[in-house]
Amino acid sequence: MSDILQKVVDTTNVGSANGGLLNTEQANRFIDYMFDATILARAARTVRMRSNTADIDKVGVGTRLMTVATEATQTGANAAVTFSKISLTTKKLRLDWELSSEALEDNIEGADLEDHIARLMATQAGNDIEDLLINGVGTGTGLMSAFAGFRALALGSANVVNAGGANISKAVFNNAIKAMPRKYKQRRNELRFFTGSNLVQDYLYNLTTIGNGGTPEDIASSILRGNPNGPAGAPGGVTPFAFGIPVVEVPLIDETRDGDYSGATGDHGDIHLTFANNFVVGVKREIQVYREFKPKKDTIEYTMFVRTGCAIENPEAFVVVKNVKVSA
Repeated sequence: MSDILQKVVDTTNVGSANGGLLNTEQANRFIDYMFDATILARAARTVRMRSNTADIDKVGVGTRLMTVATEATQTGANAAVTFSKISLTTKKLRLDWELSSEALEDNIEGADLEDHIARLMATQAGNDIEDLLINGVGTGTGLMSAFAGFRALALGSANVVNAGGANISKAVFNNAIKAMPRKYKQRRNELRFFTGSNLVQDYLYNLTTIGNGGTPEDIASSILRGNPNGPAGAPGGVTPFAFGIPVVEVPLIDETRDGDYSGATGDHGDIHLTFANNFVVGVKREIQVYREFKPKKDTIEYTMFVRTGCAIENPEAFVVVKNVKVSA
């Protein structure tokens, strides 16, 4: 059994002294397991927090600070440096699972099954957390009510482009790039498009159209034969670029949204244009895993608690394109 569960293997009562609290090394490894299979959460800047809230310092200097120098003349006031903070607040989340004694006794893995299931649950926790980080709304009920995710935060404070029901195309990507303030385009090689699986597929399909203003034949051929540009392939890989900017597939970006424009029908998704480290994910390091044997059920129950939250470090350097229609 791995040392992830070793800390709690003897914790048969929730109120015991150690309480199932993982130490720093174990918590870090559990966090790694959680985010190993994620896309956006893994690419984001992860802050491993020691408390439930944290402030991230920001420094800004504005734009156009230089002026013309005149000999022996004071030509202007000193430039001011602006300091600000991003508040990162975590929300407590819970994951429950159980194993029967028969499952541990009868399976071919034996006692190792317990560790195997723990890894699976860590992976599932990571997927659920990524879903919340992207699509959380911060209202209502259920998991998505825990806090506002990246989409909600972007719609509230970033640069918003309304595709108005247009399918994904070079025009949509073009509008997104134009909406990005020019000072951030100096780091164009670090920018990324993030969008859902179906919109990526629509984009790939569109790139197979050749002739009369379509895609060059060599690009269409490479896509149809399974040789897209990029390091690893989807999901999480890079498809052919859009105007030199990689398009990253994030399967958990919701593509079943109703459009909020007049006459909207069908499913819609979003396209996010920003720097990967503009996504900030906070995880409180004190992860708790409880293990309790239930004699009447002859099962072992597990309960995991984790605190997580998210923020966009610089909304000005973030463009979200909404109401992009998914082809039927």
